[in-house]
Amino acid sequence: MIHRLIPEGYASLAAFVGILFALLATIVAISRLGAYLPKDAGRDFAHDGKLSAGKPRGAGIIFVLAFVVAAVLFVPFSMENGIYLVLVIICMMTGFLDDASKSPWGEYKKGFLDLCVAALVAITFLHYNSSVVELAMFGVKFTMPPVVFALLTVVLVWTSVNVTNCSDGVDGLSGTLTIITLMSIYVIDQMKALAGDFSFMILLFAVCILGYLWYNATPSRLLMGDAGSRAMGLFISISILKTGCPFLYIPVALVLILDGGLGLLKVALLRFLKIHILTHVRTPLHDHVRKVWDWSNTQTVFRFAIIQIILAVAVIYAVK
Repeated sequence: MIHRLIPEGYASLAAFVGILFALLATIVAISRLGAYLPKDAGRDFAHDGKLSAGKPRGAGIIFVLAFVVAAVLFVPFSMENGIYLVLVIICMMTGFLDDASKSPWGEYKKGFLDLCVAALVAITFLHYNSSVVELAMFGVKFTMPPVVFALLTVVLVWTSVNVTNCSDGVDGLSGTLTIITLMSIYVIDQMKALAGDFSFMILLFAVCILGYLWYNATPSRLLMGDAGSRAMGLFISISILKTGCPFLYIPVALVLILDGGLGLLKVALLRFLKIHILTHVRTPLHDHVRKVWDWSNTQTVFRFAIIQIILAVAVIYAVK
């Protein structure tokens, strides 16, 4: 909306204003509204889980809505991007309602809702884009059958939502890793000359997470909850799809995948196949390194971030 009021030729000014707006809107909204969020009850089985008891949680509803407002105001409207924004809000709201609920939602209920959102992402993406897939590090392109592409997209979105959600357990960890992943995708967009409206939305989303991290750095004043982590996971999956290189999700989000995903795999194999793996490894991995290796919260965030940054640099160089 606002971008329409800025004279043609001043797009850079609009972007500059939009980024500042996203940051300030997030910081101000959290400072004013954070106290009204539901309170965390602590987690019985997480390392130092009780330390979060009493802190406001569900702050994802604030920074996600700040992002949506910034995108509506400063990004030219397209139906495709509009649908993605609605889906991000839906994913955020399912998480927030779980955050605010006195009894946590069941795993199957949340899994089914994630599946519905993932299916809508696949349908939307295929309607506005092709099913051409590029293996960017090998310079290979091929067209995937739409049905196969849709099924793999559902797997990608569901996985991204849930591993990002499971990685949320240390002050600043999932937000920091998400920013590194999103900025890696943004750089890949620039290298592939895909810079456009959605690329700018990536910047806006990252800036809103930074506004949240202002309050979440150790020791945190509030927590993003499922409202933030699930929305971040969804946005990561859409962002990587828009590059045309969906398999790059594995290296650019590898730390998120391992941290949150190994626990999901461990539980799934035990529950459905009675197979025990990683019996001496606590999951998520951020609990293992703090409990077994005696890493502090700050060490965990910095070291996980360093690993992901190195991976990002390697991927960017390989793609180049």
